[in-house]
Amino acid sequence: MSAPPRILLIEDEAAIAALVREALEEGGFVVDWCDHGEEGLRVAAAGGHDAIVLDRMLPEIEGLSIVRRLRAAAVAAPVLMLSALARAEDRVEGLDAGADDYLGKPFEPFELVARVRALMRRATNPLPGAVMLFGELEVHVKARRVHRAGQHVALSPREFDILKFMMDHAGDVVTREMLLREVWGLNFDPQTNVIDVSMSRLRQRLDEGFAGPVIETVRGAGFRLLGGVAP
Repeated sequence: MSAPPRILLIEDEAAIAALVREALEEGGFVVDWCDHGEEGLRVAAAGGHDAIVLDRMLPEIEGLSIVRRLRAAAVAAPVLMLSALARAEDRVEGLDAGADDYLGKPFEPFELVARVRALMRRATNPLPGAVMLFGELEVHVKARRVHRAGQHVALSPREFDILKFMMDHAGDVVTREMLLREVWGLNFDPQTNVIDVSMSRLRQRLDEGFAGPVIETVRGAGFRLLGGVAP
């Protein structure tokens, strides 16, 4: 039998941590708990966890900073962020920082477990299509790895999801509304620059060391994947 999935919980409130641990352990997960931000960041960066449940407001360093630093270090474990700040703009800010899902407090334990399971399904059982090719780009869907002209490009989970969606529509214009709906799971415009910020980061990673762009902006419409080959 395979080992049960291991979850890292970073939460400073003992009562909430106990609730989360009980729910996840009843759901078949093994839970490691850190109650301070710096410790949580250190443990998360060391790897070895299948997913991370991360409180937004923490001592020493807040959750947004933690997830940004993890993504900058190419830590790919999916992150579910918890917070009493649960307005649309708060959720978008957390997702834009690099979290894969966002759950407001208070929450139902069964929903938290379901969301963690959904994150792990997306991480370990991606859609069919082992390798996607377009121009200089090579996307290994199952391994969630990207190469451009044979060179590995480290992407955060959110950046990978954006690129994977654009590969599904390679050569076609992808609108902001499509990205919000299919990548962020939002059926409304949060009136933030979340798309532009995320696309800028993705472009920087894909274009570093190369002469030509991999994504173009189609004015008034959206974005189009070039595959690294000049039009």
